[in-house]
Amino acid sequence: MRRREFIALLGSGVAAWPLAVRAQQPAMPVIGYLSARSPDDTAHLVAAFRRGLGEQGFVEGQNVTIEYQWALGQYDRLAAMAAEFVRRPVTVLTTTGGEPSALAAKAATSTIPIVFAIGGDPVKRGLAASYNRPGGNATGISLLTNPVEPKRLGLLHELVPQATTVGFLLNPTLPQSGSQISDVQEAARTLNLQVHILRASTDREIESAFESVAPQNIQALAVAADGFFDTRREKLVALAAGHAVPTMYHFREFAVAGGLVSYGIDASDAYRLVGVYTGRVLKGDKPADLPVVQSIKFQLVINLKTAKTLGLAIPDRLLALADEVIE
Repeated sequence: MRRREFIALLGSGVAAWPLAVRAQQPAMPVIGYLSARSPDDTAHLVAAFRRGLGEQGFVEGQNVTIEYQWALGQYDRLAAMAAEFVRRPVTVLTTTGGEPSALAAKAATSTIPIVFAIGGDPVKRGLAASYNRPGGNATGISLLTNPVEPKRLGLLHELVPQATTVGFLLNPTLPQSGSQISDVQEAARTLNLQVHILRASTDREIESAFESVAPQNIQALAVAADGFFDTRREKLVALAAGHAVPTMYHFREFAVAGGLVSYGIDASDAYRLVGVYTGRVLKGDKPADLPVVQSIKFQLVINLKTAKTLGLAIPDRLLALADEVIE
């Protein structure tokens, strides 16, 4: 072989070597992040999710890719979004914003690992065989937002003891809305309260619900835990102020936005745990073997400024119990 040909051959081999090495490197894992909510109302929660991933050694854009799909409170969009993630496919499906996202993912795949954040019981919803041994391709965090609806009603009654008629605003398209109604009605009977069920799954229906507050003599209102309502946080708080009705919510963000009071789990901590679990699945843990975690970190938040606007005196016991008082 001539010297010139040998050098050309050697040069071509050196040039091809990095390409071959790159071809042998494993592709970056992809998380399909499916949410019933919106990017605007969950920016802080997505940040908490990323922190949880970071605890497991995963950083978006460095060693993991995250692709996002947002239903914006429109649950009928979730099935197509989940199916799209399955077609790509993604390495793991992370679902947030409640049961609708998790159920859509579960219906779309029985093989891709799913890590969910839901408000109720994953066993009753068919997402897991049990808390300790989920047994299938899904596990995650139960935020316990729905089971504490009666507790929220009791706190609202304590906050507005003169109210004998209360409203309960829920989204009828939420899978567990039936159990929300029965739980609240039972709690209302125990508290000797009359409860009016108000239903809304669109912006106009939310407005109509508040317009019915005065005609029905509703003296206080509880808003059900629901991803659709989370995407309409500012609207709900503004309508409650405009109709001067004391209102209870399920997440701290509502009270921070000007709502009177909220009682529920620390959502940021729960989303961090979702990130931790997603990272563990990426490392090879199987959802079937990862126990479902129940959030136990609850927060009672009272907005004193809103209470003063409504002419309400907050009982000392509630002020003492509050984890945060906004002045």
